[in-house]
Amino acid sequence: MRFDILTLFPELIKSHLDFSIIKRAQEDGVIAVNTINPRDYTLDKHKKVDDTPYGGGAGMVLAPQPYVDAYEAINKTENSITLMMTPQGEPFTHEISKELAQYDQIVILSGHYEGFDERIREVIKPREISIGDFVLTGGELPALCIIDSVSRNIEGTLGKIESAHDDSFADGLLEYPQYTKPREYRGLCVPEVLLSGNHKLINEYRMKQKIERTKAKRPDLWNKYQNKAI
Repeated sequence: MRFDILTLFPELIKSHLDFSIIKRAQEDGVIAVNTINPRDYTLDKHKKVDDTPYGGGAGMVLAPQPYVDAYEAINKTENSITLMMTPQGEPFTHEISKELAQYDQIVILSGHYEGFDERIREVIKPREISIGDFVLTGGELPALCIIDSVSRNIEGTLGKIESAHDDSFADGLLEYPQYTKPREYRGLCVPEVLLSGNHKLINEYRMKQKIERTKAKRPDLWNKYQNKAI
C-alpha cells in the first residue's frame, strides 16, 4: 500500500510515522508514505497557495492551481483512490477502512484555513471523508487517522492480522474487556472464566461482554447490529 499525502505541512505527517507499529510497517515494506507539498507547484513567486474568498468572508481559501498541479504530478497506480479530508465528507467507519485497504494506493488531500476552492473538487473528483462532526485546523490529523486505521487492515502491519478482527467495530460491536497479569490488583480479579482454559466458555463470555458494552455505551451501534442480523 502506498499513501501519497498532499499537505502544506509534511513534517506533521512524517513526525507521526516514526513510531511504533506504523514505523515497523514501513521498514518491513508493508506500506510506504510520501508527502507532496503544493507550495512546490505554485506559480506564485512568493510560494503562495491561498487567497481571500470571492464574495467576502474571513480566512483564506486554498487556490486550485497548486493543488491540482501537485495532484496531477503524482504517479498513480491502476488500483488507486483519492480522498479529500473535509467536514463535509461521509463519516469514516471501520467498514470504509477495510474497503480502502483493498487499494494499492491512496492519495489524500489535506486542507487548511477556510478549505478548498470548489474547483479542486470539480477537477479532481475525490471521495470526501470526515472523521467526525467537528472542525480541525488542518487535514493532517485526519489523514494520519486514515493511514493508521487502514494500515491495521493490511496483512503484515500487525503481528497477527487476527488482532484487527477482534477490534471494536470489526463485527459491529465494541470490544470485550481485556486483562493481563497480575490476576489480582487492588482487590479486582480477572474473571475466572478467562483462567479456565475452556475456549468455548471464554468465547461465550466475551460475546456477552461485547453485547452488554455495546448496549450500554453505543446504543446506536447496537440498533444497527440488530437490524443487520434481521
